[in-house]
Amino acid sequence: MHPAEEALPPVCILAGGRATRLGELVRDRPKALMSVAGEPFVFHQLRLLAAHGATDVVLCVGYLGEQIVAAVGPERFGVRVQYSQDSPGLDGTLGAIRRALSLLGERFLVLYGDTYLPIDYRAANRRWRASDLPGLMTVLLNDGRWDRSNALLHEGLVIAYDKYSPTPAMRWIDYGLGGLTAHAIERFERDQSDLAALYASLAAERLLCGFEATERFHEIGTPAALVETAAYLAQLSERR
Repeated sequence: MHPAEEALPPVCILAGGRATRLGELVRDRPKALMSVAGEPFVFHQLRLLAAHGATDVVLCVGYLGEQIVAAVGPERFGVRVQYSQDSPGLDGTLGAIRRALSLLGERFLVLYGDTYLPIDYRAANRRWRASDLPGLMTVLLNDGRWDRSNALLHEGLVIAYDKYSPTPAMRWIDYGLGGLTAHAIERFERDQSDLAALYASLAAERLLCGFEATERFHEIGTPAALVETAAYLAQLSERR
């Protein structure tokens, strides 16, 4: 298969959060189904993934997850979609991935359910495969422009990552697309539920491949970001 046509590994989308920062906008619907530029946000994500070679997606759902299952169905834009339901308690981001491992297999990509990431997914995946490392983090040279920078990239590796207490040396920011092997998760503490802690551990051990994005990310985590992302996606829709 030509590199431009290669399929991606399964993609895990973390879409189980309650999105408290959006208030009444998500009172009766999950964030993934918020109408953005005329259609549910998750449709934009799935269309983008399909264009970059995704064939299998696992949606980790929680809050009002049954609405996502009903709206998306078993297939969308040529992508097979499976679902993993969070437990009634708080699984956390890493806990949700653990729960979905039987659907994801040994090697998979991960992204958050409120981000739209215009990146070369195939190139990121190729870099990760070539590195033979258990983890991937895509990063953007940020210098504090879009939220706090939280990662340090050096010679193709993310060598430090701290989502909560970043240092001044961290000029890059976690872009939102990652990659993991099931083995990397299984060797990490079972009681740890935060994906950021796993990334930090892999970075400290020099086991986190870094891939640098060149275009800013877009997200819908706050009302202001939602307005901005809606305008961006509306422009993309007009070009199609």
